[in-house]
Amino acid sequence: MNTLNDLQPNESGIITEINLIGIMKRRLIDLGVTPGTEITMLRRAPLGDPVEFSILGYNLSLRRKEAKNILIEKIEKAGVSND
Repeated sequence: MNTLNDLQPNESGIITEINLIGIMKRRLIDLGVTPGTEITMLRRAPLGDPVEFSILGYNLSLRRKEAKNILIEKIEKAGVSND
């Protein structure tokens, strides 16, 4: 299984599990970070932390340590040919 931290810019995945506890897990669920939701990695900060994602029409920044605890299933998108 992959985590949000494994995504590269413009890669997407479907959230499968949130391995966090307490207030952080509750906050993420309130923001729509729930199993079955598609999420796309947009960019990393210059030093690698935080990471910005697009989810449910808004942008969300997460620390890498939080992103490592959110499991996803990568979405393989068909490439567009420039022929």
